[in-house]
Amino acid sequence: MSKIRYSKDVDILHIELSDRPIDHAQDSGPFIIHFSDNDEPVLLEVQGGKDFLLKSLRALFEEEEAALM
Repeated sequence: MSKIRYSKDVDILHIELSDRPIDHAQDSGPFIIHFSDNDEPVLLEVQGGKDFLLKSLRALFEEEEAALM
């Protein structure tokens, strides 16, 4: 049930992992992870989504690891 959306106006990539209600969130660098009431990840927000996607794609084509932070 994963859904991926990119909001160009705020440059944020949203990756829905579950349809459970969100209870709380935690920041981790450019990522905000939203959790359900039983600490199951529900939504991942990537701030700077465009750069994250471009670096990820470049790493795939170059077949190497990329530091995405």
